[in-house]
Amino acid sequence: MVHFPKWQLVLVLAVLVIGLAFAAPNLLKRETAEALPGWVPNQQVNLGLDLQGGSYLLLEVDLDFVVREQLDNLVDGIRIGLRKARLGYTNLGVEGGAVTFTLRDADDATTMGRARQIVRDLAGDLLVEASETGTFRISFTSQALDERRRKVVEQSIEIVRRRIDETGTREPSIQRQGDERILVQLPGVGDPERIKSLLGQTAKLTFRFVDENAIPGSGRVPAGSEELSSDERDGAGNVRSYIVKKRVMVSGENLTDAAATFQDNQPVIRFTFDTLGSKRFCDASTQNVGKLFAIVLDRKVISAPVLREPICGGTGIISGRFTVQETQDLALLLRAGALPAPLTILEERSVGPGLGADSIAAGKVASLLGLTLVIVFMAATYGLFGVMANVALLVNLMLILAALSGLQATLTLPGIAGIVLTIGMAVDANVLVFERIREETHNGRGPVTAIDAGYRRAITTIIDSNVTTLIAALMLLVFGTGPVRGFAITLTLGLITSMFTAIMLTRLLMVTWLRRRRPRALAI
Repeated sequence: MVHFPKWQLVLVLAVLVIGLAFAAPNLLKRETAEALPGWVPNQQVNLGLDLQGGSYLLLEVDLDFVVREQLDNLVDGIRIGLRKARLGYTNLGVEGGAVTFTLRDADDATTMGRARQIVRDLAGDLLVEASETGTFRISFTSQALDERRRKVVEQSIEIVRRRIDETGTREPSIQRQGDERILVQLPGVGDPERIKSLLGQTAKLTFRFVDENAIPGSGRVPAGSEELSSDERDGAGNVRSYIVKKRVMVSGENLTDAAATFQDNQPVIRFTFDTLGSKRFCDASTQNVGKLFAIVLDRKVISAPVLREPICGGTGIISGRFTVQETQDLALLLRAGALPAPLTILEERSVGPGLGADSIAAGKVASLLGLTLVIVFMAATYGLFGVMANVALLVNLMLILAALSGLQATLTLPGIAGIVLTIGMAVDANVLVFERIREETHNGRGPVTAIDAGYRRAITTIIDSNVTTLIAALMLLVFGTGPVRGFAITLTLGLITSMFTAIMLTRLLMVTWLRRRRPRALAI
């Protein structure tokens, strides 16, 4: 173990240089670090919510909404399909978590076959059951339901992340919690009202035709249509409503861009369709010139203009009674995409920056006090070797800081606790080696053989003890959330860096000292 190959020397020096490069930006102001050239590491440690203050939101995804919506869409599709095929039916609707209806002419095998084909084409992976009496039941299998719910939560997390990123919030933490909840932590955000407003909107945009043959407010809504309110008011000051067809002409999924702009000195949103959306909008507008079409956002009509001419350019304008901020937020929502299901805010907390500053100060005091006591103990107990261990300890702290910066991990108050714990654990490996060397020295071995035997006999114990602790830390990292995860991150990084500094750096210092001084005895 006293033989130190050149490749190990190069490795140690490379790690030290890289660690110093990534840790150094933390000594600069954020603005100064961001102004550094692109080829120079400029990342700083991200402070968590409990250290710099901010907002905490716990959201719940309405998974049942997705199931209900898909079943309702299936009802509309089956109605249109059966009518086109001129097949009589009764009692079409959603009942008991399934779509049910009964064919009138169930005795005709041809009629039953055509109905089955229509339903299967629309149902996809849903379970289709048909009785001899002509009663159909279309429902989700448990496997299809679980898969759909999983995808809905994953898509919701992605949309939430896009919306928050669009606001310019720095280092947000967005995590899944349980089966249907999302934890959002926004460091540095003191007023979460705008974020709550953005996350509270599904932002589901659809373009549909107005059913001009039906009278709003009459209580008679034709099948395949629905009555929706709007922001407009009639002459009497009452909220105006529209009866719009459920069939969607084009949806917000076909949008490629949306931006707030001005038209006739009024704030509006200019949107752009993709190729498919542009073609659908062009075909629909060409066939329905002179008719009203409704722009529906979250089941509310925000505008219902008349199609004066075909719109085939792939772009359009959404106008209404918007403020400048509302157009900017709406454009942001449309760019980020619609949530697949509504989100409910279950819990909300705000943490002031003063509390975070107190936590940082307390963490600094604990870290410095722990570091000082460990340095004094090692120097007093092991002399020169203890000083070498202290050098390795300081380098270990630098490497932890560099790893947090390079990985852009978030440092939390429990994370500081993990660092304080690592300070004590970092010298643990050195203590094992030094005690082994002391035993070998007392047994009459010379300096070279004592150091070599000390490392050889202690290395297995060092690896075993650190690996077992590392396994526990990784389990906390994988399965833990919030404070537990913050503690696990710094503990994991600290274990890895402490093994490197104990096995490689301290040994390099001892071997270098041994070759230069060539002592006849070890003072340990």
